[in-house]
Formats: sequence, structure tokens, C-alpha cells
Amino acid sequence: MAKNKSVYSCTQCGAQFPKWNGQCGDCGAWNSLVETIAVAPASTNPRFAGYAGDAAAVEVRSLADITPSAESRTATGLSELDRVLGGGLVPGSVVLIGGDPGIGKSTLLLQALSALGNRMCALYVTGEESPEQVSMRAFRLGLAPGDTRLVAETSVERILELARLEKPQVMVIDSVQTLYTSLLQSAPGSVAQVREGAAQLVRFAKQTGTALFLVGHVTKEGTLAGPRVLEHMVDTVLYFEGDPGGRYRVIRAIKNRFGAVNELGVFAMTDKGLREISNPSAIFLSRHEEPVPGSVIMVTREGTRPLLVEVQALVAESHLSNPRRVTLGLEQNRLSMLLAVLHRHGGIALTDQDVFANVVGGVRVSETAVDLAVVLAVLSSFRDRPLSNDLVVFGEIGLAGEIRPVPNGQERLREAAKHGFKRAIVPLANAPKGGVEGMEIVAVKRLNEALEAS
Repeated sequence: MAKNKSVYSCTQCGAQFPKWNGQCGDCGAWNSLVETIAVAPASTNPRFAGYAGDAAAVEVRSLADITPSAESRTATGLSELDRVLGGGLVPGSVVLIGGDPGIGKSTLLLQALSALGNRMCALYVTGEESPEQVSMRAFRLGLAPGDTRLVAETSVERILELARLEKPQVMVIDSVQTLYTSLLQSAPGSVAQVREGAAQLVRFAKQTGTALFLVGHVTKEGTLAGPRVLEHMVDTVLYFEGDPGGRYRVIRAIKNRFGAVNELGVFAMTDKGLREISNPSAIFLSRHEEPVPGSVIMVTREGTRPLLVEVQALVAESHLSNPRRVTLGLEQNRLSMLLAVLHRHGGIALTDQDVFANVVGGVRVSETAVDLAVVLAVLSSFRDRPLSNDLVVFGEIGLAGEIRPVPNGQERLREAAKHGFKRAIVPLANAPKGGVEGMEIVAVKRLNEALEAS
């Protein structure tokens, strides 16, 4: 068979060139040419038979005539991983796990394969380590190998040959940056190699029903390492969050065709690997012995689980012409907007103050339910007046000073009551008609009402 011809395509305008140039000749963009395979018509290229242009291999069917099959899932043995996957492994699914180097991706997958034990045949493909290094890690973690097969290989074509012989039900590729395909001449880890290698592996997973895990590193730009390129090709995208030097790890699902997005799994890194945290609210709450200024508890919702987190704020006199607005775990532009609303509708100006806001534990809160907690934490720090330890708040603040409701308010209140909170400040529309046993609920409609109630 004739060798596939490669061309260089511009990522900005799509123009193609026979060789690489520093600048695109059509749109003028610099360093935008990446190597791709020149796709021949499907009738002359057997590699694409049945995928594009082959009308004989494609059958058009009515959607009403297609009966959905029952979705079978296999539990991995790690409940937090099953949670972010949507309930377990789905045959033929492709899961991309991204994160910084050293954060625990390989450790988690090795533990998952060990937990599967003899229930499923697994193939672990390592491109960064030798088989002996993987075996040493498994021994150090005290894992039982079960029916896991191991191979050190970086050629995509060779990996697919071995997979067809082994016929695994679960396959792990660690990592996608080390793979290369002979169809392209670029170096492993380049955008073209990552995209083409992953496409062949995804095609194999769909044809054979193999559950496939792809491990990817994330660079500062988030593009060269691969995960951003692959997000549209896979079924599920999981991201590791947290400081590699810290103890806790958070896995967040940002795309999932088989479950809820923004689902959260929490682990603790120990000398025996990643340990599941069944009650994550406990690790995100400081539980100060005495009330401290600038601290307030709010109930966020990650996927299907309500989660209690502590929002802290520090307000200090600024000696700069432009006071600083710094956030960790929150959106910085939203903090500036909330300070403007506090000035306009609360009568409290912080134009000469530096404001720092943080979510304890390294978790990121992107929903608007955190608005009320941020404002009350900032006001508490500014006045040096602590809030009660048994107070919990949540609610969205509009530009007109109104307190808007947030989804699943009753579930948030029940979660707070379960952890011993006795008082809650919530939007009026989120106040349950029957109340919550053992909790005083203060329903507010305007920002000034919430400030008076606190």
C-alpha cells in the first residue's frame, strides 16, 4: 500500500501546504502550521473505509426505529472515581484524564485496575516508565496485580496489534504524549501526533467495546500537551485539581456523555496511594474554635452532591493607586462586580482597600450561589466582626441588589443541617415552606436585608 502523504495545515484558516513554513501564506499567522495526513477519497484509501464517503457501508435509519440498549456499567471499586464517571465504566467509552505531572493520574489508574481484580482483563500500556518501575509502584502501594497485563510501548500501530491479541476489556494509555504513529513524521507529543494517535485508539475502542483511559499532561497553555486537542474526541474528560505538594486531590468531570458534568471526586494522597474521602465537606471546613472575622460557610453543589466549603476574605488598607483584588478558587471579575454592588446598594465603599478572597481546601467554586458568601465574608473582615460559627449562607446577587434563588436550595439546607448548622441566610425563593428541622432560616430579597440579618 502506498505511504500516506502528509501535508501542513494552518490551524487559523485551514490552508494546506506541502512543507512547513513559519508563516501561513494565506492568512499570515505565525507558527500555525501543523502536520496532518492528506485524506484521500474513501474509495481509494482503505484506512477510511466505512467512515467517510463509503455509501455502501453506511445505512441510513430512522431514529424512531433505533432501540436504545441498556447501559451496562462496571464499578471500578473506587466509589469516588465511579461518581465522576457517572456510575462506573461503560464498554467502549473513552476517558481522558488530564492534570499536572506528578499529581497522581498513574497512581489512580493503577489502583483502579487493581480494584477491578479478576473481574475484567486489563492492559496497561506505559510509555513513560519501564515495566519494572510500574511493578515497583504497585508493590509499594500494596496492590494486587489481578489479571492486569503490562507492556512498555509507544508505537500506536504496535499497541493496536497487541490489543487485538490480548483482547482487553479495559486499556490504559500512560501517557498520550509519548505515542507516535508512523503515518506522521513529527515528534511524539506534537499536536498532530497526539490527535492522530488518539483517533486510532478511539476507533479501536468503539469497534471492540474496550473501555479506554488516556492520560494527558497539561501545560501552561493547555494545548501542546494534548488534552485540549482531544476533548472533542473522547466521551469523558476528567481533570485532576490540587497542589501536587499538598495532600488532597480533586477530580472534576468537565465533559461526560454518560453522566453529570462538574461531578466531583475527592481523594487524599497517602503513602499507600490515593484514599477516598467519603465526607469531603469535613476537609473543606476549618471549624475554628472561636469565630474569626472574614470567614463564612456556604453550600455549593458539585454535580449531584451538595458540598460545604469555607469562603474567607481579607480586607486591608491599600497603599496603591489601584487597590488589589485577588481571588483563589473564585472568579476575579465577579469579585469586582460584587464590591461595586456592595458600594451601590449596601452603602459600603472599599475603593481604598485591598480585598483578598479564597476558598479553603483548593476547591474551585464557579457557580453564582457563592455571591452572598463572598459579600458577607468581605463585610465581616472590613468591620472586623466575626459571623456565627453555626451560620451558613448561599445566594446569587444581581446588579440591582436583589438576592436571586439558586438550584436545589432544599438539598443544600439539608446538607447544612446534617453538619450541625443552626441558622441559614438564603434567597426568599429558596426558603422551604415546611422549614428544616433544627435550623432557623432567614429568607431575604435584597442585599440590605442580608447585611442586616448577618
